[in-house]
Amino acid sequence: MKLGFIGTGKIASSVINGINNSSINYKKIFVSPRNNKIAKKLKKKIKKLKISKNNQEVIDKSDWVFLSVSPNVGEKIIGNLKFKSHQTIVSFISTMTVAELKKKIKVKVDIVRAIPLPPISLKKGPVPIHPPNQKVKNFFNKLGTVLEIKNEKVSNNFWSTSGMMASYYEILNVMSRWLVKKGIKRLDAQKYITNLFLALSEDAVINSKKDLKYLVKESQTPKGLNEQGLKGMRKKSVYKSVISILNIIHKRLNK
Repeated sequence: MKLGFIGTGKIASSVINGINNSSINYKKIFVSPRNNKIAKKLKKKIKKLKISKNNQEVIDKSDWVFLSVSPNVGEKIIGNLKFKSHQTIVSFISTMTVAELKKKIKVKVDIVRAIPLPPISLKKGPVPIHPPNQKVKNFFNKLGTVLEIKNEKVSNNFWSTSGMMASYYEILNVMSRWLVKKGIKRLDAQKYITNLFLALSEDAVINSKKDLKYLVKESQTPKGLNEQGLKGMRKKSVYKSVISILNIIHKRLNK
């Protein structure tokens, strides 16, 4: 199996690194030269990776093609590319539907939308896919945890929540900087905060079959620090703001 990537940004490089560290059997990975710095870095690390001359060469030499460009770039370039019949196309483009991709690609191919996030490089994290596709499911199950979604509009709900990734990292950043201002060394602050949230996330995954309200309740004691923190955040309408932003992102995806 030969894999091709149109676009070599953060998501593409994360998926490629995940593939390289997985049990996925592939002959070659072809990447576009769009982000030459990332492409060269990947080539140094992965022997079976080749930087193609252009996007069309990636398609010509690949069995599976991963579309990992921004929506604006996708609108401009996909219709001008010539895909091969019976290729598998996996799109990471957030705002382009399967129907829109079919119109632009024009030939008979399997098209699946997927939502990988940077931790896929560590073979961790959820990967929603639409429509359900067994071979794509088998592929991404070696890189994370696949959720098959039958309804494309439902998949936009997952795309919406994936848009909060940078916001999550900013919370870690803000808390780390607060510790630094209190006299803690930056590396110690970051080590503490990142490991704290890692442990909390792992605990949440273990208990994910329970209602998450359970964790909220169990992490508090009457008049304790966590009760104070939660009440303060609610009073500041932090969580209402999260819902508001999710709705705004969701509206954009459903235009």
